[in-house]
Amino acid sequence: MEKFDRKIPYNDLPLLPPKADTESKQILRKTISAGRALAQLNGTLLNLPNPTLFLDTIYLQEAKASSEVENIITTNDELYKSLVADRKTEKLATKEVLSYKEALWLGLEELKIKPLITTNLCVKIVQCIKQNNASIRNTPGTKLSNTEGEVIYTPPSGEQVIREKLANLEKFINENETIDPLIKMAILHYQFEAIHPFSDGNGRTGRILLLLYLKLSGLLNTPAIYLSEYIIKNKIEYYRCLKDVTEKNEWEDYILYMLDMIEETANKGLKRLNKITLAMEETATEIKKKLPKVYSKDLIEILFRLPYTKRQHLIEENIGNLKTVGNYLKALEENGFLKSEKVGKEKLYLNQKLLEILENKE
Repeated sequence: MEKFDRKIPYNDLPLLPPKADTESKQILRKTISAGRALAQLNGTLLNLPNPTLFLDTIYLQEAKASSEVENIITTNDELYKSLVADRKTEKLATKEVLSYKEALWLGLEELKIKPLITTNLCVKIVQCIKQNNASIRNTPGTKLSNTEGEVIYTPPSGEQVIREKLANLEKFINENETIDPLIKMAILHYQFEAIHPFSDGNGRTGRILLLLYLKLSGLLNTPAIYLSEYIIKNKIEYYRCLKDVTEKNEWEDYILYMLDMIEETANKGLKRLNKITLAMEETATEIKKKLPKVYSKDLIEILFRLPYTKRQHLIEENIGNLKTVGNYLKALEENGFLKSEKVGKEKLYLNQKLLEILENKE
């Protein structure tokens, strides 16, 4: 292998599949435990009375964490309020996170129409994240630098070269059946980040592709998992592993990192899901006891869909008319189930119990 030069466009980025051994004993062993953790999470999600109930919340958490990797920071509180309130947020970071969540939903909807990960799909996703007409990079001079301004990587240059690399990646994702799906997921993520096809939004697009691939490969029927939290926690290691694949063709550490990310995130997701389900059951029992006229299964689901709710949400789900739902929310607040807050001209109601579970990093 020729000595890699960080300052020269990596037009020699090898095509897939990699020539190196990507199925060592250690990798295969880790694939089993990561696969088991995913299967447990998948089973729990499938057994929920309403598997899509927590999706908005989970995808917002993933959007928040993925954006944080790129130093786009917002708070859970600001995020959920912006999503629920009619008043549009002025905060750029919050807007970017909400666009990311929209891009994730868009990707999942596109997979229903055409179950393939393609260059066109990647372009649609990045355009949704950036809320512009971005396409494949066609101007030279893109370099990735560290905080000291030192060039650490120069991705392939020239639109034709980039498109050829993406076409090879597309073929690898959709046609190569010989590699274990979890190992394949790690490989495709590296390759996408190394191609770096867009001027901006590559990291976030690449992390959305991970979730779409978990869905596409049948590993998770509902990709209700947020992987970016793990990357934030282990950011230095993440970039070191990517760099070692590029510079030393060292795939094992990188693939083990990605498998560990899947296993730990699936286990944490399962715990969090169980906590939310338990909190939901306890709240339902208490409301039934204290406010039997207010209680309904549909109402409980609305209160646990997102940390904030408002009268309109209850009306849309046919819980009652404006006056009735107003009385319900007032009674729920008086009995300590919700806490109201004025946002603009609207009154939002916070389910503190749900927000606390989501804020907990354990």
